[in-house]
Amino acid sequence: MFVVAARIFCVKRSPFPPPLASRCGLVTRSALKGHVSSVPAMGLPAVSSPPASFRVDRIGGYTTEILEVRAERPAFQVFFVPGNPGVVAYYKEFVEALFDYLDGQASVTAISHIAHVSKDWEFGKKFALQDQINHKVQFVRDRLLIEAPEVPLLLVGHSIGAYIALEILKKFPSQVQHVIGLYPFVTLNKHSNFQSILGKVATSPILCTIISTFAGLVGRLPKDLARVLVKVLLGRVWDPLAIDVTCRYMLQKNVVDNFLYMGRTEFASLSTEADWSFLKENQNKTSFLFGIDDHWGPLSLLDEISKKVPELHVATEREGHLHAFCCTKAGSKWVARFAADTIFNQTRCARL
Repeated sequence: MFVVAARIFCVKRSPFPPPLASRCGLVTRSALKGHVSSVPAMGLPAVSSPPASFRVDRIGGYTTEILEVRAERPAFQVFFVPGNPGVVAYYKEFVEALFDYLDGQASVTAISHIAHVSKDWEFGKKFALQDQINHKVQFVRDRLLIEAPEVPLLLVGHSIGAYIALEILKKFPSQVQHVIGLYPFVTLNKHSNFQSILGKVATSPILCTIISTFAGLVGRLPKDLARVLVKVLLGRVWDPLAIDVTCRYMLQKNVVDNFLYMGRTEFASLSTEADWSFLKENQNKTSFLFGIDDHWGPLSLLDEISKKVPELHVATEREGHLHAFCCTKAGSKWVARFAADTIFNQTRCARL
C-alpha cells in the first residue's frame, strides 16, 4: 500500500491555469516554443455508448480480466495496456470515454496483467515484467490479429504499459499502426530521489513481504472499516470508483505481491537508457503524453527525446491530472480525449 500511495501523491496539482479550449493536433518537440508545450482542452464530439463489458478469459494459459467496448463495424481497433498495478477495473471510465470520443468507430480492448485480478487463480505465483510482455504479445497474436486481421491496430499504454506497447510494436512492426504512451515509464529517472527510494523498497524482499502482508490483513477487516482506511489514505485525490477497485483488488496479498514483484523487475529492466535507435526508426509511429510533474515520465525525458528523436510526436498535459489519471473521472475523460485526438490524427495521416 505504501508504493500504491507513493505512485499517486508524487504527482501534484499544476500551478498553471488550464489552457484555452480548442481542438488539439499533435506537435513535434522541435516545433515547440519554451520549455513545455501544453495540450489545449479538446472538444471532441461524444456519442452515447454502451458500458464497457467485463469478462474473464484464459490468455496464454493464464486467467485474465478483459474490459472492452466493441464497435459494430470498427474502422480500427485500439488495444490498451495498463500500468502497474495492471488492474483493468481502474480504467473503466477511460475505456468508455475513449470509445465515446472515437465516435464508436473503433473497438477498445484492455486486459489485465497476469495475477493482477480479483482472485488468486495463479496460486501465489509471481510474474515479472517480461512475463507480462509475453502475455500481451500472445493476446495480440492469438486474438486481435486472428479475429480481425484486416482492421488496423493501434496500441495505447499507460506508464509501464507504454514500454510494453513498444515491445509489442517490435514484435508486430507491420501490423501495429501507431503507439501512444500516456505518462510513459520507459527508462529510470536517475534525477529522482523518490524513485530511487521506491526502487530500494521494491528490491527488498523483507519490505515487500511486510507491505503485502499488511495489505492482506487490512483486506480481512470488515469491508466498511477497510474502505474507511483506504478512503482516508486516498479519498482526497481519488474518485469513489477507484476507491472501490482498490478495496476489491489491492487489499489482497497475492495482488500486492505481484504488483511489487513486477515493479522490482521494472527497475532492473529499465536501468539502461531508452532504446533510442528503435524510437528513431519508429518516430512516425509513436506519440507520448507527459505530465508537468511526473517522476515516472519526467520532462527531462521529453527534453532528451527532443534532442535524440526530434520528430517523435510529444505533448504535455498542464492541467495537473495525476500520473494515475484513471483514478479520477476528470483525468480519465481528459486523457481519453487526448488519445482519441491523437488516434484521429494518425489514422488520417495513414490514409494520406
